[in-house]
Amino acid sequence: MPSKDIFHQSVRTALEKDGWMITHDPLHLKVDDIEFFVDLGAERLLAAQKQGQKIAVEIKSFIGASEVTEFHLALGQTLNYRLALKKEEPERILYLAISQDTYQDFFSRQFIQDSLKEYQIKLLIFNSLNQDIVLWKE
Repeated sequence: MPSKDIFHQSVRTALEKDGWMITHDPLHLKVDDIEFFVDLGAERLLAAQKQGQKIAVEIKSFIGASEVTEFHLALGQTLNYRLALKKEEPERILYLAISQDTYQDFFSRQFIQDSLKEYQIKLLIFNSLNQDIVLWKE
Protein backbone atom coordinates (compact mmCIF):
# COMPACT_ATOMS: atom_id res chain seq x y z
CA MET A 1 0.00 0.00 0.00
CA PRO A 2 1.38 3.45 -0.89
CA SER A 3 2.56 5.87 1.77
CA LYS A 4 0.35 8.75 2.84
CA ASP A 5 0.99 12.32 1.73
CA ILE A 6 2.20 14.74 4.44
CA PHE A 7 -1.13 16.59 4.19
CA HIS A 8 -3.25 13.44 4.45
CA GLN A 9 -4.50 14.03 7.99
CA SER A 10 -5.08 17.75 7.37
CA VAL A 11 -7.32 16.99 4.39
CA ARG A 12 -9.14 14.22 6.22
CA THR A 13 -9.83 16.56 9.15
CA ALA A 14 -10.91 19.37 6.80
CA LEU A 15 -13.39 17.05 5.06
CA GLU A 16 -14.81 15.86 8.37
CA LYS A 17 -15.17 19.46 9.58
CA ASP A 18 -17.04 20.19 6.34
CA GLY A 19 -19.59 17.45 7.05
CA TRP A 20 -18.08 14.57 5.07
CA MET A 21 -17.94 11.04 6.41
CA ILE A 22 -14.71 9.28 5.46
CA THR A 23 -15.71 5.89 4.08
CA HIS A 24 -12.35 4.71 2.75
CA ASP A 25 -8.77 5.51 3.78
CA PRO A 26 -7.54 4.65 1.20
CA LEU A 27 -10.17 3.93 -1.44
CA HIS A 28 -9.09 0.68 -3.13
CA LEU A 29 -10.04 0.06 -6.75
CA LYS A 30 -9.18 -2.90 -8.93
CA VAL A 31 -9.58 -2.65 -12.68
CA ASP A 32 -8.69 -5.82 -14.54
CA ASP A 33 -5.43 -6.80 -12.83
CA ILE A 34 -4.35 -3.29 -11.81
CA GLU A 35 -4.86 -2.00 -8.28
CA PHE A 36 -5.31 1.67 -7.45
CA PHE A 37 -5.31 3.37 -4.06
CA VAL A 38 -6.96 6.81 -4.05
CA ASP A 39 -6.12 8.61 -0.80
CA LEU A 40 -9.66 9.08 0.53
CA GLY A 41 -13.24 8.15 -0.20
CA ALA A 42 -16.00 10.17 1.44
CA GLU A 43 -19.71 10.78 1.29
CA ARG A 44 -22.34 12.96 2.82
CA LEU A 45 -26.07 13.06 2.86
CA LEU A 46 -27.51 16.10 1.17
CA ALA A 47 -30.51 16.99 3.28
CA ALA A 48 -32.39 18.84 0.56
CA GLN A 49 -31.95 16.10 -2.02
CA LYS A 50 -32.06 13.11 0.34
CA GLN A 51 -29.37 11.33 -1.65
CA GLY A 52 -25.74 10.54 -0.93
CA GLN A 53 -22.96 12.46 -2.62
CA LYS A 54 -19.74 10.47 -3.00
CA ILE A 55 -16.26 11.75 -3.72
CA ALA A 56 -12.74 10.44 -4.01
CA VAL A 57 -9.82 12.66 -3.06
CA GLU A 58 -6.21 12.39 -4.17
CA ILE A 59 -3.90 14.52 -2.02
CA LYS A 60 -0.70 16.09 -3.36
CA SER A 61 1.82 18.21 -1.46
CA PHE A 62 3.97 19.53 -4.35
CA ILE A 63 7.11 19.57 -2.19
CA GLY A 64 9.41 17.87 -4.71
CA ALA A 65 12.34 19.54 -6.44
CA SER A 66 10.24 20.49 -9.49
CA GLU A 67 6.66 21.73 -9.31
CA VAL A 68 6.25 20.98 -13.02
CA THR A 69 7.31 17.36 -12.54
CA GLU A 70 5.00 17.08 -9.52
CA PHE A 71 2.18 18.49 -11.66
CA HIS A 72 2.85 15.99 -14.45
CA LEU A 73 2.70 13.12 -11.95
CA ALA A 74 -0.44 14.46 -10.26
CA LEU A 75 -2.19 15.05 -13.59
CA GLY A 76 -1.41 11.57 -14.91
CA GLN A 77 -2.43 9.93 -11.66
CA THR A 78 -5.65 11.94 -11.51
CA LEU A 79 -6.60 11.01 -15.07
CA ASN A 80 -5.93 7.32 -14.41
CA TYR A 81 -7.88 7.38 -11.15
CA ARG A 82 -10.78 9.11 -12.85
CA LEU A 83 -10.90 6.36 -15.50
CA ALA A 84 -10.72 3.63 -12.84
CA LEU A 85 -13.54 5.31 -10.91
CA LYS A 86 -15.62 5.55 -14.08
CA LYS A 87 -15.31 1.78 -14.46
CA GLU A 88 -15.68 0.72 -10.81
CA GLU A 89 -17.51 3.49 -8.92
CA PRO A 90 -18.99 5.89 -11.48
CA GLU A 91 -21.05 7.74 -8.87
CA ARG A 92 -17.88 9.11 -7.22
CA ILE A 93 -16.46 12.48 -8.24
CA LEU A 94 -12.66 12.76 -8.09
CA TYR A 95 -10.94 15.81 -6.62
CA LEU A 96 -7.26 16.65 -6.53
CA ALA A 97 -6.51 18.16 -3.09
CA ILE A 98 -3.80 20.81 -2.92
CA SER A 99 -2.83 23.33 -0.28
CA GLN A 100 -3.88 26.94 -0.51
CA ASP A 101 -0.22 27.96 -0.84
CA THR A 102 0.32 25.61 -3.79
CA TYR A 103 -2.83 26.90 -5.41
CA GLN A 104 -1.77 30.53 -5.05
CA ASP A 105 1.90 30.03 -5.96
CA PHE A 106 1.74 27.46 -8.75
CA PHE A 107 -1.79 26.63 -9.82
CA SER A 108 -2.55 30.30 -10.52
CA ARG A 109 -0.23 30.21 -13.57
CA GLN A 110 -2.04 30.43 -16.88
CA PHE A 111 -0.68 27.18 -18.37
CA ILE A 112 -1.70 25.24 -15.26
CA GLN A 113 -5.16 26.84 -15.37
CA ASP A 114 -5.43 25.91 -19.06
CA SER A 115 -4.43 22.31 -18.27
CA LEU A 116 -7.00 22.05 -15.49
CA LYS A 117 -9.68 23.32 -17.84
CA GLU A 118 -8.58 21.09 -20.74
CA TYR A 119 -8.58 17.93 -18.61
CA GLN A 120 -11.54 18.98 -16.44
CA ILE A 121 -9.68 18.51 -13.17
CA LYS A 122 -11.66 19.32 -10.04
CA LEU A 123 -9.73 20.79 -7.12
CA LEU A 124 -10.19 20.74 -3.38
CA ILE A 125 -8.09 23.58 -1.95
CA PHE A 126 -7.34 23.39 1.76
CA ASN A 127 -5.57 25.36 4.46
CA SER A 128 -3.14 22.95 6.09
CA LEU A 129 -2.72 24.99 9.28
CA ASN A 130 -6.42 25.48 10.02
CA GLN A 131 -7.32 22.12 8.47
CA ASP A 132 -10.18 23.76 6.58
CA ILE A 133 -11.45 23.55 3.03
CA VAL A 134 -10.91 26.91 1.37
CA LEU A 135 -12.45 26.24 -2.04
CA TRP A 136 -14.05 23.54 -4.15
CA LYS A 137 -13.07 24.36 -7.74
CA GLU A 138 -14.98 22.62 -10.50
